[in-house]
Amino acid sequence: MSPRFTPKVVTANALLEGDVVYLTADDRWSREHREAELIEDEAHAQLRLLDAQAQRQVVVGAYLAEARPGPDGPEPVHFREAFRTRGPSNYAHGKQERHV
Repeated sequence: MSPRFTPKVVTANALLEGDVVYLTADDRWSREHREAELIEDEAHAQLRLLDAQAQRQVVVGAYLAEARPGPDGPEPVHFREAFRTRGPSNYAHGKQERHV
């Protein structure tokens, strides 16, 4: 028996800026994890991933990341994904600039 599917979001890096981005339900790329489409069906997740991977002129490295429902939208499950939501760690710019 295969393991039960856990909810996912599609994430990638923006091709030009390198920022972490998330695919939304209305087919936009957002820099906010909470705006990502939370996908609870495995077949739908695979289709959304294929759609993302086909957008080579916009994003690179698209993959499915585990997420869970939260009060403001999807929340990351694993440390790596939580870390990616905060932006680059080498100096304050982008998302981190808001917290300085």
